[in-house]
Amino acid sequence: MIATATAGACDGYYDALATCLERDGYCLLSEGLPEDMLAALYRRVGPQSDLDFRRAGVGRDNSFRFNSRLRTDRIHWLSHAHSAESAYLSSMEELRLALNQRLFLGLFEFESHFARYEPGGFYKKHLDAFAGKTNRILSTVLYLNPGWQKEWGGELVMYRDFNDEIIERIVPDYGRLLLFFSERFPHEVCPASQPRYSIAGWFKVNQPVFIPGAALGRH
Repeated sequence: MIATATAGACDGYYDALATCLERDGYCLLSEGLPEDMLAALYRRVGPQSDLDFRRAGVGRDNSFRFNSRLRTDRIHWLSHAHSAESAYLSSMEELRLALNQRLFLGLFEFESHFARYEPGGFYKKHLDAFAGKTNRILSTVLYLNPGWQKEWGGELVMYRDFNDEIIERIVPDYGRLLLFFSERFPHEVCPASQPRYSIAGWFKVNQPVFIPGAALGRH
């Protein structure tokens, strides 16, 4: 479901987002954050950034490993130590509280990292969470690519459940914010001809919990 939101949070904004997530399990906001916040975040991740980006891995804890056949992006975790990152994390905290109030998800915390994909970079089809084995509940992706052209590629492709049916091809246009339930949608990042920038994030709970099918968009 492609949704449009105006910058600046309000009850109507959160109501529409919660309705979209409950109905479909995912929502794409075309104008989810203020322009000054987007510009500051782009300066942090873009071509002039002085951040130390590290090679990204796959798996967690004892299963963590590097595998360039699965993903090739480089990442830098966000923190409250920098004003632009702190502003974004604070906006996600407001969203966490709003979604808990409306959908009773029990979201406890949020973690996120910048992601840089060089030309030709990719992330093969995967899930952000596996049922009963993770505390990631809701995934987010904020795109930071000014002037992006569709022919450059770099789409995020979302699949329905565990088959090969494509439900969305999301062009990584500047300012778009995607949210989806982490256990619900396999997805992949396609190669692009230009550098591609984003922030990936996850709302988490303290312990794995059962989320009703209605909240996951399963009807």
